[in-house]
Amino acid sequence: MPNVPNYKVEIMDPEKKDKLIGEKYQENISYGRKANLSGTCIKLLTNVEKFKEMWEDNFKSMNEDVRPHGRIFALKTGDEETRVLYEPISKTCFLLDCDYYGYVKSLALAVSGDFLEEYHSIHSRHSVHRAAVDYRGIGTAIIAPSGVGKTTQAYGLLLEKHVRLIADDWFYTTIVGNGVDVQASEKNCYIRADIASDIKEYGELLEGVSLDGFGRTVTNVRRVLGKTTMKENTTLRNVIHLKRDPDDEKILRKMKTDEAMEYILNNDFCNPHRLVTDKRKRKLRKEFFKKLYERTDIYMVNTTASIEENLEQIKDIALER
Repeated sequence: MPNVPNYKVEIMDPEKKDKLIGEKYQENISYGRKANLSGTCIKLLTNVEKFKEMWEDNFKSMNEDVRPHGRIFALKTGDEETRVLYEPISKTCFLLDCDYYGYVKSLALAVSGDFLEEYHSIHSRHSVHRAAVDYRGIGTAIIAPSGVGKTTQAYGLLLEKHVRLIADDWFYTTIVGNGVDVQASEKNCYIRADIASDIKEYGELLEGVSLDGFGRTVTNVRRVLGKTTMKENTTLRNVIHLKRDPDDEKILRKMKTDEAMEYILNNDFCNPHRLVTDKRKRKLRKEFFKKLYERTDIYMVNTTASIEENLEQIKDIALER
């Protein structure tokens, strides 16, 4: 499987953004599609047909009459280097010369998240980059850095009766009083093919589908697990963090708010797709996560054990066994 390209975000001013659109890239745009991301309207503008098709499969559409809250220009320009540029005032992002749809969708969600962080109200929404499931109205989030088993554990939980997927990669939250409401971000999931090597039940999910150059595809998990597999929202009760530490013999333990805050800050909010990372933004995110942790039960699971053993520990939490 090819390596996913790396990028760093280049912040630009409105004048440069206008110049790039008007003088350089306007004529390159072949397709425009709007997505409804938790009530925000994010518009894709691209000259890559595959991006347009995967976007339509991935996200719920937004009425064309709604003015975009943010835009992402995903364009092939002929240059060899992948670049990401962002203009924060108009929430305009450029993803240039990248073949990886995963960045298109992640940056769209990041633009939406950046907009929501700036929109303060009594029911402010925030985005979280990681997974969430529902069990009989009880929500559990799995928050961790990449590579420690978050996706595998989330999909393992889905095999249990009455467990439903809210999000496998990114979800939205609204803090209301002492509660935390969680909303789905995607209509269908952008899933990696090798999930079937960890959980054999998902082999059928990938039969007959076309994978992109990075071994992934947008697919409907309802096709294998049933029409009720996915759910739009839940009330969050549990937050599970993951780590992979062979020096720690304990697989599962509870965490206090201060310890969870240290974890999330040390791991850059477990979100490599943040567009603006200045001191002010860091303060906003710290305040949000503190409120989130104060309203939930927090756990740490060490994923050095087998997938099956770790999943049993996570089931004990999410299924309240």
